[in-house]
Amino acid sequence: MGGPLTGRQAVVTGGGAGIGRQICIDLARAGAGVAICDIDEEAAASVAAEIAGAGGTARGYRVDVADFAAVEELCGLIASDMGGIGVLVNNAGITRDRLLLRMTEADFDQVVAVNLKGAFNLTRACARPMMKARWGRIVNISSVIGQMGNAGQANYAAAKAGIIGLTMSTARELAARSITVNAIAPGFIETAMTAKLDQATKEAYVEAIPLGRAGTPEDVASVCLFLASEEAGYVTGQVIRVAGGMLMG
Repeated sequence: MGGPLTGRQAVVTGGGAGIGRQICIDLARAGAGVAICDIDEEAAASVAAEIAGAGGTARGYRVDVADFAAVEELCGLIASDMGGIGVLVNNAGITRDRLLLRMTEADFDQVVAVNLKGAFNLTRACARPMMKARWGRIVNISSVIGQMGNAGQANYAAAKAGIIGLTMSTARELAARSITVNAIAPGFIETAMTAKLDQATKEAYVEAIPLGRAGTPEDVASVCLFLASEEAGYVTGQVIRVAGGMLMG
């Protein structure tokens, strides 16, 4: 596949399903070589095979993004296997929803470890080859929940809000090396994660969306593709909502 990202190498966490899978596919279509990282090794391999079957370049890797040492080792391996790292998409995320008084310490710690610490781990490890090359694109997948909050998701909202702070701080630190860092804040997106919600909850979400529909992984991936491109070279430290108008202002 040839395209605007030909010659670039991308790392996508949580790339085995949902939004992450679509981001991997779109990056590969644009010509990037894609390292698909997921806790589910079979899912990562499946997406890599799908991309290869369509003429793209991809490899699957298993990793627990919350494991600092494992991430450091992985990013070194990817840089060696693929000849560098130019694009990073921090997409890996989990939920452990409970009302505050029922939320356990483990519920809170696990969500923060994967959603926030994982993004820190990958950003730190991937920043090195980007700084050496004096070019890079980092896209962090946050959520409108990190900006507006949601009952039963104190852990998730805190982690996703933390990603926004991480985005702005690292954007300032890395700008001198022509590395941009931005966040996408999706709203209600149709994925396997949201498919578990009951029908009444889904309908309530859609009623709150001015565009009148749930979003799709493609909606998020298209914005991610722009932020990973040369055309987005003057965009950094920003949070772009992909939420159908669910949250404005």
